[in-house]
Amino acid sequence: MTAAPPDNRRRAYWLKTLHEWHWVSSALCLIGMILFSVTGFTLNHSAQIEAKPHVTNRQAAIDEALRASLAVEQTRVQSATKGRAPLPAALQDWAHRQWAIDTSGRDAEWTAEEIYLSLPRPGGDAWLRVNLADGAAEYERTDRGWISYFNDLHKGRHTGVAWSWFLDIFAGAALLFSITGLFILKMHAGNRPFTWPMVGMGLVIPVLLALLFIH
Repeated sequence: MTAAPPDNRRRAYWLKTLHEWHWVSSALCLIGMILFSVTGFTLNHSAQIEAKPHVTNRQAAIDEALRASLAVEQTRVQSATKGRAPLPAALQDWAHRQWAIDTSGRDAEWTAEEIYLSLPRPGGDAWLRVNLADGAAEYERTDRGWISYFNDLHKGRHTGVAWSWFLDIFAGAALLFSITGLFILKMHAGNRPFTWPMVGMGLVIPVLLALLFIH
């Protein structure tokens, strides 16, 4: 049996390697690509897809001991941090018991009259306000639905550090998937005459649309 020429062996090795990297990166990207494709459509048609926000408002009053401790803390915050600081642990525990909300890791705005904490999240918004004079507390939560939730995941809006890392990793895997696909196309292009015209259309069409219709 005649051994395969070195060029053919080299080509077979690189083609196998490219296919391995291509399928691994495509497997990593599969669910993310579906998510980003669907949310790309919903974002593009956000004006036609109406969201019906659901607003929940809750009110309560903190006890005298907690109100007194907040008054002391307010003085310290105003002088030391220019009015921005996390909620004290006692107030965080109270908010969690009262309304099952997690306020850790967020800075609130402290003024002479109140404490205001913004609690944005994907697909909605929320805030907590505590009046320092009378201890009245108010919590409001707005839920804009699942479509808005996934749209915000697409944009990385109010999603936190873990999702930000996922977006970076997904972008890297998608880039690897595309580059290996391009090299695989190149290696098969000799037997597929429409390869480069189709690749060229993928470049020319968006460029023409941008130049002609986007102003």
